[in-house]
Formats: sequence, C-alpha cells, structure tokens
Amino acid sequence: MLGIGKTGWIEKEKPVAGPFDAIVRPLAVSPCTSDIHTVFEGAIGDRKDMILGHEAVGVVEEVGTEVKDFKPGDRVIVPAITPDWRSIAVQRGFPQHSNGLLAGWKFSNFKDGVFAEFFHVNDADMNLALLPDGISPKAAVMITDMVTTGFHGVELAEIQFGMSVVVIGIGPVGLMAVAGAALAGAGRIFAVGSRPKCVEVAQAYGATDIINYRNGEIVDQIIELTHGEGVDRVIVAAPGIDMIKKGVKMAKPGSVISNVNYFGEGEDLLIPRIEWGCGMAHKTIRGGLCPGGRVRMENLANLVQYGRLDPSLLLTHEFNSFDKMEEALLLMKDKPKDLIKPVVVLE
Repeated sequence: MLGIGKTGWIEKEKPVAGPFDAIVRPLAVSPCTSDIHTVFEGAIGDRKDMILGHEAVGVVEEVGTEVKDFKPGDRVIVPAITPDWRSIAVQRGFPQHSNGLLAGWKFSNFKDGVFAEFFHVNDADMNLALLPDGISPKAAVMITDMVTTGFHGVELAEIQFGMSVVVIGIGPVGLMAVAGAALAGAGRIFAVGSRPKCVEVAQAYGATDIINYRNGEIVDQIIELTHGEGVDRVIVAAPGIDMIKKGVKMAKPGSVISNVNYFGEGEDLLIPRIEWGCGMAHKTIRGGLCPGGRVRMENLANLVQYGRLDPSLLLTHEFNSFDKMEEALLLMKDKPKDLIKPVVVLE
C-alpha cells in the first residue's frame, strides 16, 4: 500500500527478529477483503508504504534467541491475528486486543504484512503452528483468517443443537460460518447470498436454505419461511451499515446476533428500536475480532487433518508466482462472479 487508493511494489530491508520472534518466508498467501478496505477505504488511520497481507503459510527462516519450539526450515501456519502474549489483555481474556483496540491484528494493520519475500512474526512460540503433513499450504492458508473468523462468528452466536441460524453473506468468511454452524449442530441454516459459486459451496458446507436478496428483502423472506417467528441465531458476515439492523429484525426474542464483518467505512451502525423491543427484547448483539495464536491454529488444523472440514472449497483462483500478488489482490476488489478466494502459491 503506497497510500490511500494506491498499490504497487516497494523495496524494504529484511525484517529483524527480536529474541522471541521469527522471520518467515511465505509458501502460500491469500489476499483478503480487509486488505481492500485498508487500501481503498482507509479503514482505521492513514498508512503509507506498508506491505499488505495477513494470510500466510510459510517456512521459518530464522528465530530469536529465546524461541524454543521452532527452528529454521519448519513449515508453519501463521495466524492473521498475532497477539502480544505478554500483555495484560491476555489475562483479561481478550488477547486480540493486546496493547490496544484490535492491536492483536498486526499484519498490514500496525506493521508490514506477509506479501513479501520475508516477514516478521512476534512471539513465535505463541503465534506459529507447525503445518501438519497431509495439509497443503494453499488449503492451510484458509485456516489463518477465513476459518478462524467464520468459526468465531459461530462461537459468538453460541449455537446449540438444532437451532435455526441465518448467515448473512456467503463470501469466504460467511461460508466458514455456515460450515462452523453445521459442525456446532445447527438445524436449519439459511445462507444469504446470490453468486452461484458461493451458493454451491454453502450447500456443500451444510446450508439448508438459500436466501437471495435479489428475490426481495431478506428479512421478509426469513420471517415468512419461519412462519413469523424469526431465527435463533444470526451471524453477520457481509458489509453494509444496515446489516446489524437486518439481523435484529430477523431474530427471535432471546436470540444472539453475532458480527464478524469488518465495517470499513461510516460513522455509525443502526439498531432498529421496535424490533429490539425498545431495548428490552433480550436480543444480544456481539461482535469480535477472531482469536489468533498457536493453539487456535492447531485446533483448526485438526479439523482439516482429520476430515471434519475441507477449506480448499474456498479456493477458486490460483497463481504461482510472486509477481502475481497484485493481480490476486485486485480480484478481491473487483469480485468476479466466480470468485471466492484467490491464493498465490510460492513453493
């Protein structure tokens, strides 16, 4: 990112590892819609000459003197969220916000990201996970952000067996929310989206109903299909300042509306007063940055390794050289109909 609205190539010094850190060479990376928000909307703060990217699987190049569990040559999954594990926020239970709001999200947010020949990882023993045999780097790179974020939407929603769930937005994060809801035991899963490829994958991951916004207001469709009751849980994984509002409107009293979408613009989000029971409907709104760290990556990799989840269904466009990075990034901006996620394979 050269500046707001500008991308290009830049030369920088190779990063240096502190005593607890690692330097990693990428094997596979994937652009994210958050990168697009950062470059073209500004997101939080003005940034210049910052390397983009926060989704990577790589090979450890070097480690600091205090790193115990990793060594050069190890193939590793690198979470998009790399908290400072020696912070008070960790003891409070929210490492994602270590040393500041959203400060666990460092790559292409507070420091250079992973679209580079080498990148820096803080707290390597706590933030890296070994890539298991049998999981390809390009599949594993989906774990670093898409899987963990979509599944966090399920965690925030506190889905229980048999519940009805709406997932608003079936881009890659929403698709992982569909998959996570199914794994969590949801009964009926409504997936809101229109692109044929996304619909196909949503059904493969367990969606029972497809709600196409082109066929009418999505709230009205959900209310009609649930005979006026609404649903037990809503997961918001789509942009638009009215999405929380729609979620509240389609949810039953006593429900949870979970948000994992990154709202990159606008000053305020809307809550409908009447459908929120004038503030007393027992409809809980929760939003959060996905967890990061080693244990999280290891647990999610277990789901892939043992056949519970196939994140490779998200991969629709593959590139095989470093100089294709910008082309892959701009796909996330233009979003052709057949796109879910691009990956750049570098090994």
